[in-house]
Amino acid sequence: MSKIATRDLKPHIGIFGRRNVGKSSFINTITGQNVAIVSDISGTTTDPVKRTVEILDFAPVVVIDTAGIDDEGTLGKLRIQKSLQVVAQIDLGLILFSDNQFGSIEENLIDKFIKHDIPFLVIYTKTDVSVPDPELIDAVQRKIGQEVIFFSNKDPQNLPQVVEAIKKAIPENAFLTHSLLGDIIGQNDIVLLIMPIDSEAPAGRLILPQMQVLRDMLDNHAISIVVQPEEIEPLLKTTGIKPKLAITDSQLFYRADTLVPDDIPLTGYSIVLARYKGNFEEFMKGTPAIDRLQDGDRVLILESCSHHVSCEDIGRFKIPAWMQKYTGKKLLFDVVAGLSNIDNPITDYALVVQCGGCMITRKQLHLRLKPAIEAGVPVTNYGMCIAYLHGYYHRVMQPFIGKKMVGENG
Repeated sequence: MSKIATRDLKPHIGIFGRRNVGKSSFINTITGQNVAIVSDISGTTTDPVKRTVEILDFAPVVVIDTAGIDDEGTLGKLRIQKSLQVVAQIDLGLILFSDNQFGSIEENLIDKFIKHDIPFLVIYTKTDVSVPDPELIDAVQRKIGQEVIFFSNKDPQNLPQVVEAIKKAIPENAFLTHSLLGDIIGQNDIVLLIMPIDSEAPAGRLILPQMQVLRDMLDNHAISIVVQPEEIEPLLKTTGIKPKLAITDSQLFYRADTLVPDDIPLTGYSIVLARYKGNFEEFMKGTPAIDRLQDGDRVLILESCSHHVSCEDIGRFKIPAWMQKYTGKKLLFDVVAGLSNIDNPITDYALVVQCGGCMITRKQLHLRLKPAIEAGVPVTNYGMCIAYLHGYYHRVMQPFIGKKMVGENG
C-alpha cells in the first residue's frame, strides 16, 4: 500500500426497499435535511437519485435513493433495473422493509450484495405503524447473520444507534485515498508534469487526472514543474534539472519519449490512475491481447464519465483508429459511458479497454471490470493500450516494475 492516505473519497450508500417503506423519509431523518421528496403515494421516487449529504455527526457521503424494487408494469420493471444497477456503484447497501413484508425481493437484493462483496444493513422501518413479527425478524436475522435494526422516522429515538451502525458497516477503504505515487517519489523530489492544452482540456481548467496527480505531489511534499510539451527541452537545457519522474498525457507519449531523456523515468496520467484504482496486474496481463485480435472481433470501450463528444475523443475515435491501424484487422467497437449497463454479454468481447477512471471510486471500477475478468476476457487501460499501440509500453511501465500494487495485502 502506498504510504500517504487522506480522507478524501465520499462513501456511496444505496437505499433499497419496496415502494412506500419510507426510504426518502429515512434519508431526510439521518441527514437532518429535507433532501428527498416524501409522499404517501407509492412510487414517488422513480429513478435513482444521488445526493452528497452529511450524515449527522459523521461525514459527507453520497446517498443514492432508489425506486421501489417491487414496482409494476413495463416502466416499473425498467425502474427496478436501474435501481439494481446502483449495486455496482456503492460501498454500503441499506435494505429497508416494513409491515412485516420480507421475501424473495429482499433476498435477491441480499444475494446481489454478497455476490459483489458489498456490506449491508437491514432496517425495519415504520415501527410506529406496524409491530415487527418476532418470528419473521428471527428468520431474517438467521439468514443475514446480523441483527435487524428497528427505526421510526416519526419517532427516531435510536437515530444515534442507526448512524453508528452505518459508520461501522462502511468499509474503511471507502474513505481512504491512497497516494498515487507515494512509493515512487518523496519529499523534495522533482516531478515533471507535462500538461498539454488541447480541445479536450476544459477552458481555464485542468483535466481531473492532472489535478489528482498535482494534488498527490503536494501531499508527498514533492516539487512539481508543470510544462507544456514545447517547454520541456528549454527547461532541461537551461536549468540542468533532472526530474525524478516525468508524467504526460497518454496521447503525447510519442513526443514525450523524444523530448524526455531516456535516463528520466516517464509514464502517463492514465497509467498512474490505473495503478491506483486497482486491477493493474490484470491490465498488464490483458494489454498484450491486442496482438491476438482478429477480423470481426468486438472491443468494448468503457468511459467512466459522460462528456461532449468531439472528433478528437480518445475513446470513441482515436483508440479504435489506432488499434485497427496497429493490428491491420477490421474490428467492431462498442462504447459505454458512465456506469451504464453493458447490453451485450461480456463474453462477446475479445478485449475491454477501461479509461483511467478518474470520475469513479476504486470499488466502482473494480466491480465494473469484475465480470470481464471472471469470464477470462482480457482488460486493459487507456494509457497502457495507447503506449502498447505506439511502441512505448516498456518505457512508461518501467517506473512501476517491481513495485507493490496499491491495495495488495489489504
